[in-house]
Amino acid sequence: MTDQAVDTSGPAEAAGTQESPGAAPPRLLGRERELKALRGDIARAGLDTLAGRKTPRARILLIAGRPGAGRSALAEELAGALAGTGGARDSSAGTGVLPWAAAGTGSGDYPDGVLRVGLTDPGGAPVPTERTAGEILGLLGRAVPPGADEDELSEMVREALAVRRLVLLLDDAADAEQVDPLLPENPDCLVVATSTGPLTGIPGVRPCTLGGLETGAAVRLLSRAIGQVRITVDPRTAETLAEECGGQPAALVLIGGWLAAHPMASVADAAKRLHELPEAPERQPLGARPLARAFRLVHDSLPQTAARMLRLLALAPAGLADAHTASALAGCSVSAARSALEDFVRRGLLRTDGAVHPQYAVPGCLAPLLRQLLEELDRPGEVQLARARMLERTVRRLQSCRAVTEPEGSAARRKLAGLPRSLRFPNAVEAGAWLRVRQPALLASARLAVADGELDTLARRLVAALVRALAAHRGTEEAAPELYGLHRLVLDVAQRRNLPREQAAALLNLADLDARTGRTHDALTRYRAALDAGRAAKDLYATGRAMESVGGAYEELGDFHRAADWYGRALAQRLTQGEQADEARLYGRLGAVHTYAGRYGEALRHWRAAAAGHRRLGDPAARARALSEAARVQEYAGRPHDSLRTCREAAELARRAGDVRLQAALQLRLADTLDRLGDPAAARLHRGAADRLLGEEGSTYEIRSAATES
Repeated sequence: MTDQAVDTSGPAEAAGTQESPGAAPPRLLGRERELKALRGDIARAGLDTLAGRKTPRARILLIAGRPGAGRSALAEELAGALAGTGGARDSSAGTGVLPWAAAGTGSGDYPDGVLRVGLTDPGGAPVPTERTAGEILGLLGRAVPPGADEDELSEMVREALAVRRLVLLLDDAADAEQVDPLLPENPDCLVVATSTGPLTGIPGVRPCTLGGLETGAAVRLLSRAIGQVRITVDPRTAETLAEECGGQPAALVLIGGWLAAHPMASVADAAKRLHELPEAPERQPLGARPLARAFRLVHDSLPQTAARMLRLLALAPAGLADAHTASALAGCSVSAARSALEDFVRRGLLRTDGAVHPQYAVPGCLAPLLRQLLEELDRPGEVQLARARMLERTVRRLQSCRAVTEPEGSAARRKLAGLPRSLRFPNAVEAGAWLRVRQPALLASARLAVADGELDTLARRLVAALVRALAAHRGTEEAAPELYGLHRLVLDVAQRRNLPREQAAALLNLADLDARTGRTHDALTRYRAALDAGRAAKDLYATGRAMESVGGAYEELGDFHRAADWYGRALAQRLTQGEQADEARLYGRLGAVHTYAGRYGEALRHWRAAAAGHRRLGDPAARARALSEAARVQEYAGRPHDSLRTCREAAELARRAGDVRLQAALQLRLADTLDRLGDPAAARLHRGAADRLLGEEGSTYEIRSAATES
């Protein structure tokens, strides 16, 4: 999580000094020395260079300091200047997702711009490497394989960065183990990391440690929030106040916000109130006390309802809230929540992206203070109720987001009309934009709800609603990486609550995604587990689906004997249930694997059974395809005359069904068979018929080639 993003670099000036009229104010205050040192580190010879070896990977710069010291702002200033993207930016810049990732392009030493990701969750837990790597790949426009592990994704990151010249900003790293797998093996890239302490284990990294601002810069930071008049009236007290805040930019921003909200208060009033606060607990580190005291002053000055809402924002997933999140947590109207959030922004307690669907981020340095106050002042039952309200509101918003994509007059649209206006979206475009902006928070909400374990019913509803919304707006292929993670969450809840039906469904979904990405052995393991869960739930659909999928996995692995065995088991179950469409499909799958195995007699029997099943279903096109495959098997078996007769029957069925491409393919197969039987004249007639069917010779030969290969 990022620190409070404030301007903390530039020339320090004496208290009371006013910026010259018309001059653009410096972006940062009081960090010129650190910026110079960091730039010097880029050019400094590393251990490999001194040893006469070529640098094997990117240079790493580390900015270390306590939360609230402005390390993220300094890192952004440095990265932006090096990449030519305009220097320091608010941490919401780039993707519009506060504050996790930002990307840009520039024209400086690193023309491919800046990639920015956070390595610590608002709750203080390190972000798993696979999630961070997935975010980097997403920012680079690379597809993320669903279910890929840490090693695979890290390798993909290194491959993607090997051909770029950019700055990779890794914010709030917990340790070297988080950073090392993401380091580009490309000396043309630069890594800027921020952390509380050194990254022991990565060679050649010297931390640039941030302390408090010098007094002049600290006072100027105050003046930006409250204007110059109150500073000029009492410059010495302003300096004392800055020292009371330890020169920490985040603490100064909070005090500035408090003074801005109390225009009749003087700087001396702020210093007095801050000095009168009770001493911080001894267990709190000395360097963290100024920020904690400044935050407590601001919190205690808020109205009771606003203070409670602020504390409850500690529950916001990924540290991101919108008006609906705050409204549900506090149990107030959406408009009242929006007004309170904007007031928090003015006081320096939150940041916002200012987008069409605005999000509000709790600065990383304030998140632990909010959690601490929430534990001290709010009863656990009330906190759990607020969390339940937030999850319920999220579920309803997701249901509305999906329902707006349904046709007019559908059941989903009628249900949508019954929701309050504030929960509805005007159209599918607006709903899709909201889903895209809120996706990081929604995914975090699902993870937190499942990990909590106390609200599993709501957690299951939330995950189900999110899966449907993502599928409706992005499609299952595009959203596959996110869907994989959500199905794993469903599996966790199902296993914890002993829900075998849901366990079977989650395992089938995960196995399908594994199979689609080439992890066939993993898919096979999950299909077998789904079969066991389906049997425990006495779910005939799940067991039948699992048996057929086990057969498909063995077919993919080339074990046609086992594939036929499992397809046969699935067929036996379908026959007892009278599911004719499934029976016909399984007869076809059995015919295919017997063909691959060279068991042509069995293959022909099953393809004819499939054709008979499609005849009973009244599907002439499917029957024609089954007979086409039967003709192929007869040809493989050395029975060309039988193949010719079956192929003609299939062609007539395709003509009745109006399937022009299948007709053309069958005409070409007839031509090939007639050539082998020594009748080239008839073969030419059939090829001409195929050309006339499609009207273009190239297209027909594409069909011929595809039919031959299949």
